[in-house]
Amino acid sequence: MKVDRLEAYPTLTRRSALGAIAAATMASVGFATEKPQRTGLGLVAYNCGIRRKWMQQRDSKLDLFDPLTFLKHCHSVGAGGMQTSLGVLDAASVKALRDSADEHKLFIDGIVNPPKDEVDLARFEAEIRTASEVGVQAVRTVVMPGRRYEQFKSLAEVRESEATALRMLELAAPIVTKHRVRLAIENHKDQRIDERLALYKHLSCEFIGATVDTGNSFALLDDPYGAIAALAPYAFTVHFKDQALREYEHGFLLADIPLGQGSFDMKRIAGILKRAKPDIRMMLELITRDPLKVPCLTEKFWSTMPQVSGNDLARTLRFVREHPAKSVQEVGSLSLERQVDLEDANIAASLKYASEELSL
Repeated sequence: MKVDRLEAYPTLTRRSALGAIAAATMASVGFATEKPQRTGLGLVAYNCGIRRKWMQQRDSKLDLFDPLTFLKHCHSVGAGGMQTSLGVLDAASVKALRDSADEHKLFIDGIVNPPKDEVDLARFEAEIRTASEVGVQAVRTVVMPGRRYEQFKSLAEVRESEATALRMLELAAPIVTKHRVRLAIENHKDQRIDERLALYKHLSCEFIGATVDTGNSFALLDDPYGAIAALAPYAFTVHFKDQALREYEHGFLLADIPLGQGSFDMKRIAGILKRAKPDIRMMLELITRDPLKVPCLTEKFWSTMPQVSGNDLARTLRFVREHPAKSVQEVGSLSLERQVDLEDANIAASLKYASEELSL
């Protein structure tokens, strides 16, 4: 199946492209060239992976994902906050980050890996202590590797990984409770919603909850809106995303797309989350990349989910057929410069939609 390419700037000249890139580079290190339209929606660092690569090719010492640098970039493009790895920061760096966030009324989420074992607890606690000192809304984590239907060959392998995840979270719970930092586990195409809810209930820790990714659970044939409603009471933070859906011979394509341009009802999703958690601050997660394939019509896909009903498959494919995206984006064939253009355009379009259509 041929996938349509969505052009970011169909009439962009070489001169204007270079100007846009130069302006964006200035913005990315904290020097905005013009006042952006502001929104309360934050940015996940993964949104800007192409820009980071492009910048490092030009200056290997400049890392867009340095916490203060990324916070300035988020402010420069009109975002309301950031989610990135904070690591372990000294007192001066913590103060600089907090001062910048306070000055511009930005919020901060961290990203952390859970403790692998007792030996790894010192690293984990040091990062949680930094998150506490910075004053994060939450720290996002994942507890199972990869995508379920790609990473595992059987349900037994999934259950083994779940047991490992539980051990890591049991180690983490006393530390996040001690520092009063909310650890937010993302639904990362790993567990279905009933499995993830059982995990939260088993842990029964007020500082362990959810990073609600609004698109991921659809890949495991969960109900697109029911999954979000089920996770919403546990939400500490949100990966807010739209998805472009298309059928292909082995299942369906799942592609990040600017908010409002995909197959999901973003107003409905925002309403579900806000009703459950009125004060929650959400993060745009839009990774500019080629569409992901969800091979839900293959034996390998079902080998990890033998108990899932045919009704779930039927509902999912019906939704895909009834809500096909007008376009999905091919990215890998573009030059790096064009990829940067597209990534910037995707973010800008999403922040504009969040402000104008969702009042975020």
